[in-house]
Amino acid sequence: MTDQTNLSTIPAQREPSRLANFWSGFVHAMKSNPLTAFAMLLFSLFVIAAIFGEAIAPYDALATSSDTLQPPSWAHPFGTDQLGRDVLSRTIVAARVDFGIAIAAVSISFVLGLGFGAAAGYFGGWTDRIVGRLVDTIMAFPLFVLAMGVVAALGNTVWNIVYATAIINLPFYIRFARAEVNSRRDAGFVEAARLSGNSSARILAVHLVPNILPPMMVQVSLNLGWAILNAAGLSFIGLGVRPPTPEWGIMVSEGANYIFSGEWWIFLFPGGALVLAVFCFNLLGDGLRDIIDPKGRT
Repeated sequence: MTDQTNLSTIPAQREPSRLANFWSGFVHAMKSNPLTAFAMLLFSLFVIAAIFGEAIAPYDALATSSDTLQPPSWAHPFGTDQLGRDVLSRTIVAARVDFGIAIAAVSISFVLGLGFGAAAGYFGGWTDRIVGRLVDTIMAFPLFVLAMGVVAALGNTVWNIVYATAIINLPFYIRFARAEVNSRRDAGFVEAARLSGNSSARILAVHLVPNILPPMMVQVSLNLGWAILNAAGLSFIGLGVRPPTPEWGIMVSEGANYIFSGEWWIFLFPGGALVLAVFCFNLLGDGLRDIIDPKGRT
């Protein structure tokens, strides 16, 4: 008599989940790319500064003193500005303002761009033409000039800066989502979903959008850096956050008045933080691309 194997006793091998695949790719990217690991470290520091800035800052970022224009020292590692405010404390606290504006603006443009772009790519026709005209209208202007016009018309409040930054980011997400959905709308899994009786809204929400989210995350990372730069640029020319709120663009603008008199620290440290933030998100975008694209792994 031959022994028959009871198949029910053999444990089924589960395929790795998306979370497991992402974590594996994340660990691989950290080990194989030191720049990505460095960017993640910088990002973590900026997040800590944005969340706990007021708690970890050595001084009150708005407090003035008689110790004006003091160079870097043990008491004030980044020196003091023209009003005696501690530059280190203001640089740390400013991360919350710039990161808050960038995250809010990119979130709005991502959601709207994903919706408009996915609809245009899936339905085509008049929907595609109308969305295309919207993108062409926005792109007809130099984007920073358009942001300046929006803020000048609505007023330089934080939320108006968010709206202006979201508007100039919108075309990138619309175009990306449209192209990705358009290339997949006739794929086999989409046809199978149609034959199963799924509505167009369900096909978009359940089958198409989840497939285009991973590559869009790379664009999100790159846009976060650009949004921070845009917010700082508006503040630098006087159309952004109003003083005395700590913000990197304002601090660089104020420090520019003291370059030739020798007080270099007023603009150097907030300007360096701004450069590092943009650099950090650009490197994170490259790292995310390596994680999302398995073909790039060895």
